[in-house]
Amino acid sequence: MSDALASLIDARFADEVAFLKALVRVPSDNPPGDTEAHALEAARLLTALGFEVEQQPVPAPFVHQHGMKSVVNLIVRHRFGAGKGPVIALNAHGDVVPPGQGWTVDPYGAEELRGSIYGRGVAVSKSDFATYAFALKALIDADLALDGTVELHLTYDEEAGGFVGPKWLIEQGLTKPDLAFSAGFSYAITTAHNGCLHLEVVVRGKQAHAAMPESGADALEAATPILAALYGERHRLTGIMSAEKGIGTPKLTVGLISGGINTNVVPDRIAMRIDRRLIPEEVGTEVEAALIALIEAAVPATAGIEVECRRIMLAEPLRPVAGVDRLVAAIQGPAKAVLGVDVEPTGVPLYTDARHYSSAGIPTVLYGAGPRSILEANAHSADEHLKISDLRAATEIVARALANLLGG
Repeated sequence: MSDALASLIDARFADEVAFLKALVRVPSDNPPGDTEAHALEAARLLTALGFEVEQQPVPAPFVHQHGMKSVVNLIVRHRFGAGKGPVIALNAHGDVVPPGQGWTVDPYGAEELRGSIYGRGVAVSKSDFATYAFALKALIDADLALDGTVELHLTYDEEAGGFVGPKWLIEQGLTKPDLAFSAGFSYAITTAHNGCLHLEVVVRGKQAHAAMPESGADALEAATPILAALYGERHRLTGIMSAEKGIGTPKLTVGLISGGINTNVVPDRIAMRIDRRLIPEEVGTEVEAALIALIEAAVPATAGIEVECRRIMLAEPLRPVAGVDRLVAAIQGPAKAVLGVDVEPTGVPLYTDARHYSSAGIPTVLYGAGPRSILEANAHSADEHLKISDLRAATEIVARALANLLGG
């Protein structure tokens, strides 16, 4: 089996590299989140490979609610044998963060240098559009005695939380997988990750002339003890350690502050945006309630001051559910054979849309094409890149893992 799959992947690998480069060359930045053009190109490329592609456009009101402009998710389904075996979803996202500054190559050029492909999204996670599609293609062509269904879920709102991507597909009844792979890197199997709460805090006061500040209510002065309480909480969190390998501690960052009218005016409004990272042991709604209570307790008893807290986004952590060990075992053998190293389960201190599968009770891991760390790939940074050898290795590992899970 393994030799046949390896030969089939090698025979199509030049096509796989070209497929990935074509995806990188179509911008799909989020924000602004106008990703329909990329989805249509991905659908065209997949159709050319012989797949039947379902296009699932998300209605505009739901897209706009999550700060995006257009989302068309794609599903490819292939049944092996009688289809009585497990339904396995392979999910990768095509939306990417904007390129930013500091690139030495065209971020949409998909340039090949020193054995790597460079471009925004090449590692996170357009690479796994290619990994998953060509792994499935090899399995089909190998004509093995398999039983079950493989679905490709190619979605477009991971950078906005996955609410109109995987969560939408599951809640609308468009898919009901038994197991799920989500985009990841090749040298570890991610079984847990952090969650994230984004909270906006608005402190309102009353403007006044700077020559008579006592006639107003200074929103910035009122915000000062709130900031002190938040930074005190940041330091307290360093003493809490997750039991999940690779996760670390909860984090708190005040990432954005705005307000004031002019230098000579007492500020009447200060807005702060807080990023609170949750470890898998925490529950997002409980963290949110405690953080709001901390803020409200820090508000000074000053006439004319009001404080409002508003949730921007809450993403619960990815927590391992029963059945994850089956996925880990299916990957570890092929990974050892192909890479020559042990690939172990671990957690990562970030968040992804894989959590939506896990929240629905679906055993889920992150595994795909990429190096040992996000930093190594320059993911979300200038000169993001992917080693071509990692793409090749991950494609074979995923194909062999799927064969294991489908009875091959």
